[in-house]
Amino acid sequence: MQIDLAGRTAVVSGSSQGIGLAVATGLAGAGARVVLTGRSEARLRRAAERLRDAVPAAEVSAVAGDLTVAEGAEQLCAAVPQADILVNSLGIFGPTPALDIDDDLWREYFETNVLSAVRLIRAYLPGMTERGWGRIQNIASDSAVVIPTEMIHYGMSKTALLAVSRGFAKAAAGSGVTVNSVIAGPARTEGIEDFVYSLVDRDLPWERAQREFMREYRPQSLLGRLIEPAEIANLVVYLSSPQASATTGAAVRVDGGYVDAILP
Repeated sequence: MQIDLAGRTAVVSGSSQGIGLAVATGLAGAGARVVLTGRSEARLRRAAERLRDAVPAAEVSAVAGDLTVAEGAEQLCAAVPQADILVNSLGIFGPTPALDIDDDLWREYFETNVLSAVRLIRAYLPGMTERGWGRIQNIASDSAVVIPTEMIHYGMSKTALLAVSRGFAKAAAGSGVTVNSVIAGPARTEGIEDFVYSLVDRDLPWERAQREFMREYRPQSLLGRLIEPAEIANLVVYLSSPQASATTGAAVRVDGGYVDAILP
C-alpha cells in the first residue's frame, strides 16, 4: 500500500519520545509535515534530530508548551493554526493502589490524558470539517477495556478517550473527517522499564523482567512481549491516510491480541 501524505500537516502531541515520536516519524516518512510537541525545548530538539536521522527529507518543526493546561493548547494553536492530521499521544501512566488514588491524582490523569486531547480536537476539528478532510486519532490503551488493578485511574482516562473519539466522530459525521481511537497494547517506551521494575524483581535482567511482567500482569497477550512503538505508528499512519476514509468512530486495536472483545 502506497500511503502519500504529502501536503498534509500533522500535529502529534506528546511526541518528544516514545509512541508519539514513533508516530511522528512514521507520518514524516509518508510525506507529512510534522509538528512535534512537548514541554521541554531541549528534548524536542533531540527528538527532531532523531526524526531527521530516520527521515532525512522530513519537514519537521516543534512547539514547546504544557498541553495539560488551556494556555499550552492556545500557544500551540497560535503557532500552528491549521492541521490536517491530529494525533493525541500525550499521556502519563504509573501504578498506584486503588484506595491510594486521591482526588488530585484522579484530576491529573483526567487533565493530562483526556482533556488535553479534547482541547486540541475542539481547536482543529472545525477547520478540518470546513475543508472537508481531516484525520484525528486518540492513542488509547488496552487498559481502557481491561482495567488494570494497579492503575485504575489510568484505565479510566483511556476509557474516556474511547467515548471522546466516538462522540467527536458523530459530531464530524458526513464531513470527510474521521475520528478514531487506537487501542495500543503495552509498548516498549522510555518509561516502561521503570514501570515494569516497580512491579517485578529489580534484580532480574530486563528480558526476564519483561517476560515476568507480561506473564503476571498482562497474561492475555497473544504476543507475550511488549509492542514496539513503530508497530503502533504503522497503524496510525494507515488511519491518517486517504485509504482509511471509511474507518471512523472506531476503536482500532494494535494490542498484541490482549483484548478479547470490545463492546460498542
